[in-house]
Amino acid sequence: MSAPLDLRFLTSATRLAQLPETRAEVAVVGRSNVGKSSLVNALARRKDLAHTSKTPGRTQLLNCFAVGEDATFVDCPGYGYAATSKAVRQSWQPMIEGYLTGREELRMVMALVDGEIGPTKLDVQMLEWLRHHGLPHTVVATKHDKVKSSQRQKRKRELAERCDLEPGDVVWVSAAKNVGLDRLRDLVRLWLDLT
Repeated sequence: MSAPLDLRFLTSATRLAQLPETRAEVAVVGRSNVGKSSLVNALARRKDLAHTSKTPGRTQLLNCFAVGEDATFVDCPGYGYAATSKAVRQSWQPMIEGYLTGREELRMVMALVDGEIGPTKLDVQMLEWLRHHGLPHTVVATKHDKVKSSQRQKRKRELAERCDLEPGDVVWVSAAKNVGLDRLRDLVRLWLDLT
């Protein structure tokens, strides 16, 4: 079992200019309710680092965490359904796009997809947008534990195909059951050159 990521909350921001300087950064994006905050907590092996809620859309800012001495990790607001006003949701798109295209230190975008339901139209649009802008990204399928074991291989093939990837290119995780977290921690350390 790998050591938890040394994540510490730094700040929340509404735009790129408010984020602290960093040597290297990993960002996490995904649909509301895909489990971004739960994954952040699981990677750090802490329950209270990122605020989780049963209400989609609680992450409304760019939440920045320190990783080690000079790297950072940013949890972006979820796209799609959220229990917030339409005006607030509409403000997220320029905030997220401005951040992702403007952050020179960004080494990897973790694009979270719900492994139980597969990629939605919005997930596919996000992947197309990341590819269009030439942003390095890795698809992380959450909620591995929610997929019946008899259906997992089929689901892995289908999900990868809908993301236009090979099955081995998708990182499957379960924050609840600690599945795939060691591999993902190792990847984050590699992307941030912490190894």
